[in-house]
Amino acid sequence: MKETLAELERWGADVIFGRAKGFRASMMRLAMSLLSGVYRGVVQARLLVYRRRWRQQHHLGTLVVSIGNLTVGGTGKTPVVELLARTLRDEGRRVAILSRGYKSRRLKTPQNWKDKDGNKLPAEKMPKVVSTGRALLLDSKFAGDEPFMLARNLNNVAVVVDKDRVKGGRFAVGQLGADTLVLDDGLQYLHLAHGIDIVLVDRSAPFGTGAILPRGTLREPPRNLCRASYILITKCDGTSNDALIERLRRYNRVAPIIECTHGPRYLEEVFTGERQELDFLKDKWTAAISGIAVPEGFERSVEKLGARVEIRRRFSDHHRFSRREIDKFMERCIERDMELVVTTEKDAVRFPKPKELTVPIYFLRIEVEILKGHDAWSDLIARLCHPGAPGDPVLRHRDAYAM
Repeated sequence: MKETLAELERWGADVIFGRAKGFRASMMRLAMSLLSGVYRGVVQARLLVYRRRWRQQHHLGTLVVSIGNLTVGGTGKTPVVELLARTLRDEGRRVAILSRGYKSRRLKTPQNWKDKDGNKLPAEKMPKVVSTGRALLLDSKFAGDEPFMLARNLNNVAVVVDKDRVKGGRFAVGQLGADTLVLDDGLQYLHLAHGIDIVLVDRSAPFGTGAILPRGTLREPPRNLCRASYILITKCDGTSNDALIERLRRYNRVAPIIECTHGPRYLEEVFTGERQELDFLKDKWTAAISGIAVPEGFERSVEKLGARVEIRRRFSDHHRFSRREIDKFMERCIERDMELVVTTEKDAVRFPKPKELTVPIYFLRIEVEILKGHDAWSDLIARLCHPGAPGDPVLRHRDAYAM
């Protein structure tokens, strides 16, 4: 059943991106196009409901910064979340990352947590605490890929998972002492008020396929970019982005634009932690395996580093690898005399150890570097580190929301 659903998910992605051909795929695209009109209407109506205050947003008494995008996956959001959280932490903020924990498993029983008075917190007030900032409490199965990866990489930054991010935020403020909440993938989460919205735009596909879900990869129409406080153009390669910036300015004339690159930094062995410089890949016969939204970009990065990518194995985004799948893949690598296997850091957190580890498995560490817009980035950090007074409409008195 699991394999069938995964196959359907992959086929659906092939339909959306135009890779699937034939009558059945054409009919599916037609049906998706009709549903896209309905989806667009629902999205815009929902925004109107919050804009007119027919439904109230929650204010948690501290600054909330959202990092999100208009498209589904592939913009390089997690490294940006990590960079922002690390920078704010180093500037003295008490940071908590709020995530919904996409495709994470539910805990059989809530975690045991006692408040400052020694009283056990009721189950209905308990989110999943991936990390307190000092201790890692959950694995990737229950935390989700990105939250676990962030928690593992960020000391002194709390990571909290719950679909209800108002509940998660209240816990982070009341129990963990957070004074800055980073809302991971939060542009569409309107139930919690955002002080600042950072919107990521992938340079190579700024508006995805150009069509709204389910026909395309846009969650919202491009005109909704007007909600961005800051725009980050991701995955830049050093060439001019003037044409893209002109296009973005049609939808948002005032938000500062920051250009950054998502560059590989080193290789790390998944099971031993051994690190290698990037030139370690040069001329190596390599197998690439991933379960991410845009595997082509990852594979191109590996090839640009000089690897001879002979085998490509792609799974659906957030796919949880089984031991059987990995053993089968490793057998193929051995038969083809591969020298190493490369995966992504996000995939590495859910990579089961194969029965035979005769071919080493590395993940490619990706980090963000600001190329242009350093002043805008510095301004963003300054605004977050020195927020307004309690009377500011974005920053409400935190004691009113104590648990």
